[in-house]
Amino acid sequence: MACILVIDDQPMNLDLVEYVMLKAGHTVMTADSAEMGFARMAECRPDLILMDIQMPGMDGLEMTRRLKAAQVTRDIVVVALTAYAMKGDEQRMMEAGCDGYLAKPINVRTFADQVAHWLPAA
Repeated sequence: MACILVIDDQPMNLDLVEYVMLKAGHTVMTADSAEMGFARMAECRPDLILMDIQMPGMDGLEMTRRLKAAQVTRDIVVVALTAYAMKGDEQRMMEAGCDGYLAKPINVRTFADQVAHWLPAA
């Protein structure tokens, strides 16, 4: 199974996504900020990052830009996980380097299957 890093500043969102991904059999790391996300990546290189966009300090778009600009992290799949759903928001996320987009709130019944779309083949 995959190693997934979930970055979100809302504890309830972190807990819910972690629970669903653990139930799907994945290894999950969590971080409540971009800075903590970078630190977690030193512990285990994730196969996928589920990235909240609106966070205090460095937001998810800036973290994604930095990940995609660095040789050692540019191939990590980053999926925006956000409540932003206005026209143009998805395009902004893709321009920042996100590989995909999932809207909050998540549907716990379908979320693991949605995430599986971006995971490397086993």
